[in-house]
Amino acid sequence: MNKNKIRRILSELDALYPWDGRCFLEYEAPWHLLFATILSAQCTDERVNQVTRGLFMRFPTLEDFAQADIHDLEEAVRPTGFYHVKARSLQSTARILLEKHGGILPSDIEALTALSGVGRKTANVVRGHIFNLPSVTVDTHVKRVSHRLGLTDEVDPVKIEFSLMRNLPKKHWIRINQQLISHGRAVCKSQRPRCGECTLYKDCERSVYDV
Repeated sequence: MNKNKIRRILSELDALYPWDGRCFLEYEAPWHLLFATILSAQCTDERVNQVTRGLFMRFPTLEDFAQADIHDLEEAVRPTGFYHVKARSLQSTARILLEKHGGILPSDIEALTALSGVGRKTANVVRGHIFNLPSVTVDTHVKRVSHRLGLTDEVDPVKIEFSLMRNLPKKHWIRINQQLISHGRAVCKSQRPRCGECTLYKDCERSVYDV
């Protein structure tokens, strides 16, 4: 991997999308972010934020989620899609957090991925934003843009995660997720990328149809 190229890309991303530590998902309590990220699967952050504003008012504690009527919980998260699975994941996760972790969100990735509905992507969102632990989160935008920029040749999300960890400086791990998502939404779109507007185009190694 060309280190000069990586420095150019990261410098431009920092200029385009200055890192302020913010998260696209709204939350107050640490476990709110975990639940919001579970709900974000196959759903936009905007829609999740609309849902969680009312969800956490209706079910303000982990105990409320653990004891909720599952049909009520399903209706509350229905707008995020796959609501049967997501509602059961939230309830199961609430119960595990209460029974095994005393209601405290763990930072260990093995403990997080042992929760219902939590994969490495969700775990890394929590580790980065709640615990400030250097983590690389791979979603569809990160996968697409990192491929086009030649930051990785891997296809599997877990392999992409470890590839980016090898190729990027550790201090950039948390922010790269937000920056590549922002660039993917604004410029490097899946179907109609705005290559003529892209200040990273000179370092783009992939065909726009190669993802």
